[in-house]
Amino acid sequence: MLRLPDSSFSTCRTILLLAGLSGLINVAAAQAPLDSLGGLTGQFNRQGRQMPREELFLHLDRPLYLSGETMWFKLYATGGAEAKPQALSSVAYVEVLDASRQPVLRGKVPLREATGQGTFLLPSSLPSGRYTVRAYTRWMQNFGPEAYFHSTVTVLNTFAASGAVPAPDSAALAAQFFPEGGELVRGLRSKVAFKITDKRGRGVAATGTVLDAQGAAVATFSTRRGGMGSFELTPAASGSGAYSAVINRAAGPGQARPLAFTSRLPTVREQGYVLSISPAASPGQLTLRVQGTTGQPATVLLLGHARQHASLARPVQLQNGQAQITINQSELPEGVSRFTLFSETRQPLAERLYFRRPSHNLNLAARPDQANYAPRSKVNLAVAAANAAATASLSVAVYRLDSLSATTVPTIDQYLGLTSELRGGVENPGYYFTATGPEAEAATDDLLLVQGWSRFKWADVLRPVTGPPAFQPELYGPVVQARLTRAGTNAPQPNITAYLSSPSRVVRLYSDYSDASGLLRFEPGNLYGPQSLMLQTDPRQDSTSRITLLDPYSEQFAARPALPAFDVAARFRADYARRHLQAQVQTVFAGKKFDRYQVMPTDSVPFYGRPDATYRLDDYTRFKVMEEVLREYVPSVVVRIRNDGFHLMATDMLNRSLFQENPMVLLDGVPVFNINKMMAMDPLKIQRLDVINSRYFQGETAYNGLLSLRTYQGNLEGFQLDPRVLIQEYEGLQEQREFYAPRYDTPEQQRSRRPDMRELLYWNPAVTVAGPGAAPQTLEFFTGDQPGRYLVEVQGLDASGAAGSSRTTFEVQPAL
Repeated sequence: MLRLPDSSFSTCRTILLLAGLSGLINVAAAQAPLDSLGGLTGQFNRQGRQMPREELFLHLDRPLYLSGETMWFKLYATGGAEAKPQALSSVAYVEVLDASRQPVLRGKVPLREATGQGTFLLPSSLPSGRYTVRAYTRWMQNFGPEAYFHSTVTVLNTFAASGAVPAPDSAALAAQFFPEGGELVRGLRSKVAFKITDKRGRGVAATGTVLDAQGAAVATFSTRRGGMGSFELTPAASGSGAYSAVINRAAGPGQARPLAFTSRLPTVREQGYVLSISPAASPGQLTLRVQGTTGQPATVLLLGHARQHASLARPVQLQNGQAQITINQSELPEGVSRFTLFSETRQPLAERLYFRRPSHNLNLAARPDQANYAPRSKVNLAVAAANAAATASLSVAVYRLDSLSATTVPTIDQYLGLTSELRGGVENPGYYFTATGPEAEAATDDLLLVQGWSRFKWADVLRPVTGPPAFQPELYGPVVQARLTRAGTNAPQPNITAYLSSPSRVVRLYSDYSDASGLLRFEPGNLYGPQSLMLQTDPRQDSTSRITLLDPYSEQFAARPALPAFDVAARFRADYARRHLQAQVQTVFAGKKFDRYQVMPTDSVPFYGRPDATYRLDDYTRFKVMEEVLREYVPSVVVRIRNDGFHLMATDMLNRSLFQENPMVLLDGVPVFNINKMMAMDPLKIQRLDVINSRYFQGETAYNGLLSLRTYQGNLEGFQLDPRVLIQEYEGLQEQREFYAPRYDTPEQQRSRRPDMRELLYWNPAVTVAGPGAAPQTLEFFTGDQPGRYLVEVQGLDASGAAGSSRTTFEVQPAL
């Protein structure tokens, strides 16, 4: 039996997949003028094809949790210029980080057909506070942590809520300034955006005055929305202290005006360029204005791009230090576009963002059959995607609204259309999709200037790709990586064969050769739940190397604003008490119904397929010595005793001879190279024995036959492995928890005295709506015992890349 090397398979699969993914970058990329900017556009498009972008969106079931509750979520994987569902990676890494960016929960979630679903059981000891949920794939690690999905959730520990001490309020403010294009340049007029925040990172209303070095006022400003705003400035001097701003926080009703504070503006450059964007005189058009100081080159290159697709490529000739370009907004893709100004030597000079409001979103609707329900009543929810161009994958959550959960979770259409392109969280992103008028346009521009960031390190984009990416996509389940080094040093050990196994009744063995850096890559496929991994080398080839299992989780963190402080407010004491009681009642009466898991499919065939011979030892007279078992029942394996002990020789059926070296001996899938120890094992613990009577190839490794022994439990039965074997606990893919909700179909069920205090009435991450003209899909669930207003939230993505969300409410009336 012959197989290609595992490493060759991995490399070939990666190359072929990445070549195929180049088609996802949009055919229009090929239509861009490849050499219109001296090869700049062509290199940009080539880099996009070689390193296609991948994005994750995570739909959380709700924004607030109690310690001890379950967090449910669905993952959507997208890519390409149109953000279509993209099945590039098969594993997503999801983490819950505390305020100090330490992970408190981690999980590997399988992705199938560009979606996945998972859960986290929040520990009952988890303190109250704000937490960041982030998600990424191994491929996304090539693009830095800013490209990961981030969302903020609130966790309330009701056991500690009554004793928590609120964070002291502070009137101190912080100010940040963001010049248009990236820099202030002396003599060039530009817009300067700003954001004023308090010590908790929240935007606050404020006014200010810009002063020059002599204290003369040169501009005034005031915030528009979320502590953000902008003003125009033409610097007349250069240097780091050329301008400062005196800022006053707006006083609340009946409050004294807080003390003013001073903040410096960014350094003013003596030479440079400014790139500006403004609405043109004609409706539906934009004006791009380039300004340059005297002495700077008059020819620059302008590249407009979005999602790795070049939409504008044009050399610009400045006359008297200025140039102006008018473009149609309809020529730009929906969402965020970036305009980057380059020198003729391809050095980036300035960058500006523009947001074109998406108009092709997925029109989702969720309609309950009533507006008001009694406790324990059936709800029929009709879910439809009226304008779906293709099959749409949706997720649905229904939870109770109260003063603690007044905020909402992010939506997929707002994330893919806007917020994924911005740094940090965006307060009320829906405003930028629905508000109209000059004020809304100005607020949107402020947001782009303040929270825009460059996705690229242009030096990397413009540098030819000379080798494989640092992080390759995981195509067929999680890749287990390890490093082989010389004992006592960190020097890599190349060209050493290593083996990965996990004791089990299902025999699996993986091998790989260490590369020049000592790296080992194993592809064990879909490993679910906790596993005991065992890594080792063949002591006949190497007995001194050190094996280190590498952590697959990202060690990089985005430079995001600090999470807002969480205060336990006294005015919510009644809500804390109610939620505390509700959680405890659910825990006591629901029992293990909340901990049901789906049975994941497993392949029971061993990695070597059908053996040449199988011996079920219970079918024979049992011997107490392994040597007797092999000599009496396994004629194709010859036992020899030499000076150093036992040796085994498997039959080479092809050549009608005996192999002179030991076969690969496995115990519950774990290689055993010490034949003496194997022969000393009690054969009464062995249930089955398989034999391969030919040379067996696994990747680049060849075995002189194979002898596989299995115990009754698949747990090695106390066999003592070589002390050089690395044994490490490993958390595989998340097992899929089933969402439990009681039903009240019969009068007896409705009269049950078992309380039903659920906050989350319904969660379904696997709703599918067919394409155009499909009838609404009806989902059914039952209300509980808690009266109040409930939010129905539907999110989804169709196969064409159209994303959408919908929210509606219904009431549960108190029992009569």
